[in-house]
Amino acid sequence: MNNWTIAEIDRLLFSNKKVDREFIEKWRTDNRNGVQKLIAKWEKQEVQKEHARRQFVEMTLFERKYWSEGFKLIAGIDEAGRGPLAGPVVAGAVILPEDFYLPGLNDSKKLSKAKREEFFDIIHNQALSVGVGIIEAAEIDEINILEASKKAMLQATAQLKILPDFLLIDAVKLETPYPFEALIKGDARSVSIAAASVIAKVTRDRLMMELDDRYPQYGFQANMGYGTAAHLTALKEHGVTDHHRKTFAPVRECIQQTWQSG
Repeated sequence: MNNWTIAEIDRLLFSNKKVDREFIEKWRTDNRNGVQKLIAKWEKQEVQKEHARRQFVEMTLFERKYWSEGFKLIAGIDEAGRGPLAGPVVAGAVILPEDFYLPGLNDSKKLSKAKREEFFDIIHNQALSVGVGIIEAAEIDEINILEASKKAMLQATAQLKILPDFLLIDAVKLETPYPFEALIKGDARSVSIAAASVIAKVTRDRLMMELDDRYPQYGFQANMGYGTAAHLTALKEHGVTDHHRKTFAPVRECIQQTWQSG
């Protein structure tokens, strides 16, 4: 086996092709330090792959339960943007096929921006149907953020091109004709809800990037509407936009201070 160059071994081990374990065992006796480093790296990667596989299987527990009860079109539902001071609340609804497999899929907040973008495209390409609901700041102020989140979830469900026969919802109970289960921290417990979480988060982030182009002084590209120190300072310096949630305390206080100073 020593006639293999280190570069050739590297290409074989990390080519995304199944590696013959016989090769690995023979390379363990190779006295080249570079070869031993590659084997150690490969083994670490295999451990990570197995962990991701097991996690994914665990996160299909609820889907498998309801599939076994005869439900076939299970929609996962989640929202993004309940806490920010500005921008919409966005919900995603996703129906995944039973053979869907995406190891590493998790609560969107636990994923890097690059991984969310990658998974967003995969989910859109492989899902049976994807729906999105968006409630803007003005309506959030009218009906409160909890009711706005529920409304966005119902909108997302209504946008599905295929009617679901069961809903798995992150934490919230909805008034809906469909049977459902609301799961606390569902975006980390169900692949369907996790997929909806990614759809909602990426969609909302893109909307906030558009707002950043229009209102660069608020730093929406960095804060996504959340009440960071820089965002609060910008509110005091530049005032409130139509996209700020005027019933949220920091924004409301900024408005009151403006009135008092005026």
